[in-house]
Amino acid sequence: MKPNEGIPSWLVLLLAVIAGVSVANLYYCQPLLNLIREDMGLTEFQVNLMPVFTQVGYALGLLFIIPMGDLYNRRTTIFSCFCSLIVSLLCIALTHNVWILLAASLVTGFCSVAPQVFMPFVSLYSKPDEKARKAGVILSGLLCGILGSRVVSGYLGSVVEWRMIYYAAAAAICLSAIVILRVFPHVEPTYRGKFRTLMTSILTLVHEHPRSMIYSVRSGLTFGSMLGMWACLAFRMKEAPFFQGSDVVGLLGLCGIAGALTASNVGRYIPRFGVEGINRFGVFCVVAAWGIMGVFHNTYAGIIAGVIIIDIGMQCVQLSNQTANMQLCPEASSRMNTIYMTTYFIGGSLGTFLAGTLWTQFGWMGTVGAGLGMVLMAMLFSMKKG
Repeated sequence: MKPNEGIPSWLVLLLAVIAGVSVANLYYCQPLLNLIREDMGLTEFQVNLMPVFTQVGYALGLLFIIPMGDLYNRRTTIFSCFCSLIVSLLCIALTHNVWILLAASLVTGFCSVAPQVFMPFVSLYSKPDEKARKAGVILSGLLCGILGSRVVSGYLGSVVEWRMIYYAAAAAICLSAIVILRVFPHVEPTYRGKFRTLMTSILTLVHEHPRSMIYSVRSGLTFGSMLGMWACLAFRMKEAPFFQGSDVVGLLGLCGIAGALTASNVGRYIPRFGVEGINRFGVFCVVAAWGIMGVFHNTYAGIIAGVIIIDIGMQCVQLSNQTANMQLCPEASSRMNTIYMTTYFIGGSLGTFLAGTLWTQFGWMGTVGAGLGMVLMAMLFSMKKG
C-alpha cells in the first residue's frame, strides 16, 4: 500500500469493530466496581485503583508500543499484543488477590493499545478527501466499544458472576487476533532506524510541533473529566434516591452511545468551523453536562442528560484535536498519535484518580468538582499559543 492510495471501506469497518472489542477491556470494570469490591472484600478506594491502573497501563502502551507502527510490521505488533491481552484478562477472571488484580489490569491496559495503530494507518493511507471521515469511523468503533462495554458488563454483572465477563472478553480477543492475521495488510515501515532513536524522535517532534501539546493536553484534561464521571457513577447509583445495581449503570452507557455516534459526523464540520470552533463547542458541552449533573443529581433526567451531553462534547474535542495533531506531520503519524494518546490517557488516569479520591471525601459533589476542575483547566490550556 502507498500513502493516500485509499483503503477499502469494508476493511475500515472491520478494523473499527476490532478496535471497539479491544478497547472495551479498559471499561468492563466500571459498572462492576461494587460487585468486585464485595466479592474480593476491598474498599472503595482500592477497587477504584483498578480503572486507574488500567488507564496508566494504556498510557504506557501508547508511549512504547504505538511508535512501533512506524518501525515494525503493524500486523505482528497487534497480534503479539492480543496474545498477551488474553493472558491478562484470564488473570483478572481467576484472581482473588488485589495485587494480582491491579497488575493484570496494568497489563490489560498496556496491551489494549493495539487498535490505536489503526488510526494513524487510516489517516496515512486513506485518500485525502476521505481521511477525516474514515478516521471518524475508527473513532466511532473505539467509542462504541468504550460505551457498549459498560452496557454489556453492567447487564451481565446482574445475571452472572462478574468473572464470566472477563472469560468472554478473552475469547473475543482470541477471535480478533485470528481476524487480524487474515485481513490486516502488510505495510512497509515508514521509519528507518533503531527503537532508541525512534523514541528520541518523539521528543524532537514535540519540539518541532509545539501545537501538538496544546491539542493533546486539552483533550487529555477533558477526557479525564469524563472518565471521572464514569469512575464514580456506579457508587452514586448505589445510593439514595436510586439504589440501583450494575445493570442500570450499564444501561446509562446506552445514553453515552448517542455521543459516540456523533463522532463519524464531526469530521465533516472541521473544515467549516475549524479545530478551535469544534473544540470550544465540545468543552462547552462538557461544562454544561457537569452543571446539569450537579444541580439535578437526584434525578434520572439530570444524570441521563449529563451522560449524553458529556459524551457528545468529548467526541467533538477528541476528533477535532486528534485529526489536527496527526496532520501536523503525516509521515510520522504513529509517533504523532503516540504524543496525543499518551497525554490523553494520562489525563484520563488523573481524572479517574482525582474523582475517586474526592468521592471518598465529599461524595458526588466532590466528583462534580473534580470534573469541572479538569475541563476548566482544559479551557485555560486552550488559550496558550503554539
